[in-house]
Amino acid sequence: MLTPLTAVSPIDGRYQAKTEKLEQYFSEFALIRYRVRVEIEYFIALCEIPLPQLEGFDHSLFGPLRNLYRDFSVSDAEAVKEIERTTNHDVKAVEYFIKKMFASLGIDARYGEFVHFGLTSQDINNTSVPLSLKEGIADVYLPLLEEVCSVLRGFETDWKDVPMLARTHGQPASPTRLGKEFGVFTARLSEQIRQLAALSYPAKFGGATGNMNAHHVAYPSIDWKAFADMFVEERLGLSHSWPTTQIEHYDNLAAIFDCLARINTILVDLCRDIWTYISMEYFRQRVVAGEVGSSAMPHKVNPIDFENAEGNLGVANALYHHLSAKLPISRMQRDLTDSTVLRNVGVPVAHSVIALESLKKGLGKLILNEARLASDLENNWAVVAEGIQTILRREGYPNPYETLKALTRTGEAVSRETIAKFIDTLAVSDNVKAELRAITPSSYTGL
Repeated sequence: MLTPLTAVSPIDGRYQAKTEKLEQYFSEFALIRYRVRVEIEYFIALCEIPLPQLEGFDHSLFGPLRNLYRDFSVSDAEAVKEIERTTNHDVKAVEYFIKKMFASLGIDARYGEFVHFGLTSQDINNTSVPLSLKEGIADVYLPLLEEVCSVLRGFETDWKDVPMLARTHGQPASPTRLGKEFGVFTARLSEQIRQLAALSYPAKFGGATGNMNAHHVAYPSIDWKAFADMFVEERLGLSHSWPTTQIEHYDNLAAIFDCLARINTILVDLCRDIWTYISMEYFRQRVVAGEVGSSAMPHKVNPIDFENAEGNLGVANALYHHLSAKLPISRMQRDLTDSTVLRNVGVPVAHSVIALESLKKGLGKLILNEARLASDLENNWAVVAEGIQTILRREGYPNPYETLKALTRTGEAVSRETIAKFIDTLAVSDNVKAELRAITPSSYTGL
């Protein structure tokens, strides 16, 4: 039996406790349950047209039929897999399972022939998978991402007045504020979350080659396109793709994966920045009793949560990029390459969830070392040169940039005293000198 110790993937092994909530959306069990859900809702929708042969169906049975997927159990999934051993076709096995359930509910066998009526397997797969992705993202991924964003917004507020030496190209640059730097990430993430919310989850529903041939030939008087629109969009809450081949063309699904990858890229950027700030001692980390930082060096408290998050975000993005690049490509009306790839849509979501859990843990361990930030600012008075030369430009002072360049690029440290003596030598008014003396690394932080 599979256990966290015998699982090949760390998703179901080492990190199983972090990813188990995704089992309801992306496991084989979940896929079968979503297929049963789509098949049952489709049958009910046919009854509601109603098709002539379904006019006599007892609508009071809709509740018990919906319970087939609402109460779907692992033993039910095992029953489907047992049928699949004979059919060697996973969706056909679901159809036969539902027909057996019809019999157990006392439903006449003639109604069972309208289970999977006129459909191909991709009508079920290309609704089940986007539905599972939509609900998994909404129920698990986005709430966790929002928890991380909430922590970042707290930092943005708590540290909004904490001055910090900025570094461009790794070198001391015009100072900033720590809270604002976290605000950059909350703004970036908020925009991508907005874009993700604006994307629709596409679904194909149109028969063997997308034209609803079987439906139309059997019941030519019914507007099957309107029915498909209603079923996919109102009943399932997805966006009906039309026209299609046998399969969804996955363009919009690729856009979703690309957006999720962009969110992960922003989070990688965040992880690397915080990792660097920890190495610069801008942050210390809370020590957890019993934890070991290094098997050899007792003093170590490593930024492992940010490293774990970065690694898992990278794995997730490799898969997101493959999904978005591969899925929109299919030979003519359909080949099978999308089928095996679609089974992996939950894998990058799982790695993203692992990363978010690690990131949230790491953020919760940060302790601001304000003295270290202040020391760095005090040791880098050269960074006020930009402000001084800009005011001198305003005053019409000759060659201000070149004058400050000569002052600050001698190879010698530029101190508070260096700047003060320089200001004393300037041929400007006392008011301007006072204005220049007010510029310090801690105060020169802009808007």
